[in-house]
Amino acid sequence: MGDEHTTGQGRPQTPRIDLHTHSTYSDGTSSVLELAQDAAAAGLNVIALTDHDSTAGWEDARSAARETGVAIIPGIEVSAEHHRLSVHVLALLVDPSAGTALDVELRRARDSRSRRARVMVERIGADHPIRWEDVLEQVAGEETTVGRPHIADALVSRGIVADRSAAFTELLAPSSPYYVPYYAPAPADAVRAIVAAGGVAAAAHPASGMREGAVPVDLLDSMVEAGLSAIEVDHREHDEVERDRLRAYARFRGLLTTGGSDYHGAGKPNRLGENLTAPDVLRALLARATSETEVFRP
Repeated sequence: MGDEHTTGQGRPQTPRIDLHTHSTYSDGTSSVLELAQDAAAAGLNVIALTDHDSTAGWEDARSAARETGVAIIPGIEVSAEHHRLSVHVLALLVDPSAGTALDVELRRARDSRSRRARVMVERIGADHPIRWEDVLEQVAGEETTVGRPHIADALVSRGIVADRSAAFTELLAPSSPYYVPYYAPAPADAVRAIVAAGGVAAAAHPASGMREGAVPVDLLDSMVEAGLSAIEVDHREHDEVERDRLRAYARFRGLLTTGGSDYHGAGKPNRLGENLTAPDVLRALLARATSETEVFRP
């Protein structure tokens, strides 16, 4: 992908690239086509589809790219965990074939996440008027992995909490008596599985204080040793101090730095294109992929 393309007025324009988005195949509220249409309306040229632990939306992304003119990089946001600290890793251009170490980890995580969601709803339902059927009403289709965001949406729909944010800080928080942990690989193991599947690994929002906590430097170090290529620096949950710290760390460890919106449609206030990745960084990321998976182009 080049650094420039030409506008209708003949002026060169730097491509606008958002490497972190979600659809209804995980916890977003937009279908893949709607996501691509929204990306086009936001003036984006390239997005990465990074649904949680799933490649289910990739086939839709292929046709959505042709229909909207937005190039779509097939990706995943892989869930990992370290001593109950949730760590997410963006995986771009991995081989989606069954039987890879990454596929095994993703299947195990999805199965665990689904079982955990049922138990959490049972626990919450003992004290609040919510049923599993209420949660299923928030799920787009059979291939969608049910998770905490769908429980949150059901809680909102039932009037139990005001919005998703309230659900996550109250009933669904790790400190809540209703919370149930689920299986996720260690962060370094997740990175190794991504690289073994021919993909490129980037640490997602590693300095976010809005979640369970920032990823410690020694844990980032272990991910780098496992093959981490990049860090998502520009993210709405990172303030300028954290962005400066992450850029300094990236320079020290020879990592690329990316930006993304972490767009979830109506599920979060994040807006497409609010944080971007530079074209030269994207070129470097694509060059590091060793799988035969390709970008879905218009």
